[in-house]
Amino acid sequence: MEIRPTSDRLRETLFNVLCAGNKDALAGATFLDLFAGTGAVGIEALSRGARSVVFVESSTKAVSQIQENLKSLGVEGGYSVMRSDVTTALRKLELAGTAADVVFLDPPYAGQALYQGTLEALSRWNGVSASSVVIAEHEKRFDPGETVGALQRYRKLAQGDAALSFYRKA
Repeated sequence: MEIRPTSDRLRETLFNVLCAGNKDALAGATFLDLFAGTGAVGIEALSRGARSVVFVESSTKAVSQIQENLKSLGVEGGYSVMRSDVTTALRKLELAGTAADVVFLDPPYAGQALYQGTLEALSRWNGVSASSVVIAEHEKRFDPGETVGALQRYRKLAQGDAALSFYRKA
């Protein structure tokens, strides 16, 4: 598998920003982990109080890894795992009336076109509101854009070779 898990340090930075000193900031939140890979980011969201996490991953092997990781950690509920491409998953989630408080996306770095397409789809998706946060993990030397559709970047953090871009709907 060609999975590049989010580093522990970057994941810690991500959740420090999301929680901003409030350990209960994710309590009750719905969190989408797109291009979920091993599921480490979504699992961290569950451990920090997210009510619900949706893991979206197209690789059958990665989906098995996510399920194995959840089982090994004793996580019994509060999540769903969708083996699907992101576009199809967003359509299904919209039909189900799902609304996301936080969306994290970490496409393969080599698939830079996936950033644009995914961010554009999220900017049009009814499940993302003005209060939702959309975070893209990307290579520091690659910029997914200040504005993508209705999404406006409000913060960018670089750490090592990676960066996190934080967006909200304008």
